[in-house]
Amino acid sequence: MEKIIRSEEEWKKLLSPIEYKILRQKSTEPPFSGKYLNIKDEGIFVCAACGNSLFSSDTKFDSGSGWPSFFKPVSEENIIKKEDNSLGMSRTEVLCSRCQGHLGHVFSDGPKPTGLRFCINSAALKFKEKK
Repeated sequence: MEKIIRSEEEWKKLLSPIEYKILRQKSTEPPFSGKYLNIKDEGIFVCAACGNSLFSSDTKFDSGSGWPSFFKPVSEENIIKKEDNSLGMSRTEVLCSRCQGHLGHVFSDGPKPTGLRFCINSAALKFKEKK
């Protein structure tokens, strides 16, 4: 997969203000505010910045956390997991492997079969409904 590298000025022109704040500045949308939190349609969630396929609706579940949650990515090659010790806590950040955009974090309190909970910002995603 070809990596996408752009300047911050280019990203600012391509992304909405909230997408830029989350994907490029590692911010987080308020809980229970994201447009994809309660979506139940079948399809694929892709990176809002570059279109990289990230999560299938088949792996989405209601975690009660306030953010869209998934128990596994479409492919491990499509994401990067990175240690994040910001805000006085130890977490694992999830990034898009194609554009290095911040997506959210992954935790080890999810359902079977993986036991993982990918807690992802709606503003970092776009949804492609299955036809």
